[in-house]
Amino acid sequence: MQVVSSVHGVFHHFDLARELESLGHLQRIYSSFPWRRLAREGVPRERVRSFPWIHPALLAFERRVSLPKPVSQTLHTRSMQIFDQWVAGKIEDCDVLVALSGSGLKTGAVVQSRGGRYVCDRGSSHIRYQDAAVTEEYARWGFPLRACDPAMVRREEAEYERADLITVPSEFARRTFLEMGIASEKVKKVPYGVRLDRFRKTGSPPQDRFEVLFAGTVSLRKGVPYLLEAFQRFQHPKKRLRIAGPVEPAMVQTLRRFDLTHVEVLGRQTQPQLAELMSTSHVMVLPSIEEGLALVQGQALACGCPLISSVNTGGEDLFTDGKEGFLVPIRSPETIQRSLEKLADAPGLQGEMSVAALERVTSIGGWRDYGLAYVSVLNDLLQKHSENIPR
Repeated sequence: MQVVSSVHGVFHHFDLARELESLGHLQRIYSSFPWRRLAREGVPRERVRSFPWIHPALLAFERRVSLPKPVSQTLHTRSMQIFDQWVAGKIEDCDVLVALSGSGLKTGAVVQSRGGRYVCDRGSSHIRYQDAAVTEEYARWGFPLRACDPAMVRREEAEYERADLITVPSEFARRTFLEMGIASEKVKKVPYGVRLDRFRKTGSPPQDRFEVLFAGTVSLRKGVPYLLEAFQRFQHPKKRLRIAGPVEPAMVQTLRRFDLTHVEVLGRQTQPQLAELMSTSHVMVLPSIEEGLALVQGQALACGCPLISSVNTGGEDLFTDGKEGFLVPIRSPETIQRSLEKLADAPGLQGEMSVAALERVTSIGGWRDYGLAYVSVLNDLLQKHSENIPR
């Protein structure tokens, strides 16, 4: 089986490509990033082809100039369309194309016209579900913006229809596709692997105060305002909330609405710094409105840090509610507050959940497990295709 991967950027596709290469299945991976960025990903250069002329320039420009969100969305959609068109003109004959959603519509059609199969890999919920949920969140906080470019919504839905298979990383993401009318047999769940070798317990939470952690992009999509509201309500004489991650522009204004006493906004952190923060926190809270499978959850578990995660984080695929942490509804500061109080009022419970978290990570697969599971899905797809070919 020869597999070609196509990804606008990097994401987890190079982790998959690395495993496909080791298993003898990787024919090529196409990316919109330059080789100097891709060299660190561990895929042999002869397997990589890049089109670095538009996407990196756009990202560099946006670091210097703050574009209105609709303009930025339009430019990124156009960048993906151009990348897809370039790959479609270069791609070799292959058995399967695995393309990140948004970047495989034309290339997928080319592969199918040659007798191959096209897999659309979506790292989050169905784009129409995502657009509705996050657009509603923007409106709640006074931002009349669309979460997704309408042109990208149309493009991705066309990909879902054309694809022979859609892969997603969590049961939450899979449910959103079924809710949007996609046939269950067309959507396969393959949970991501986690580089647990980079995350291990390096310390313990202090006994004289209660440490709460958030790790990720500080955004409305991640539900940060609900954590801040819960933390304000949470009564503890020595509490602290550490927020680790880059802050989106919309959140700068939103943060001013909250009392940030006992809150530290740390900005972007390295992986060793994150491991230290996770190890020395009593709990990590991830109240996301929508995402596919937040990898920081597995990383926190590997550091012995219990979780409070919304049901829309993919957390149910990583831990059990009430054992290694708590699953809570979205937009529910009251439930987050109660969960914080349970852990703070019963130090023994926090310790039990920490031990359970360390035990749980032994059952969470790494990227090799992800690669093997993905190959199994692709083999099943090709087998079903061969059975349907008239003889």
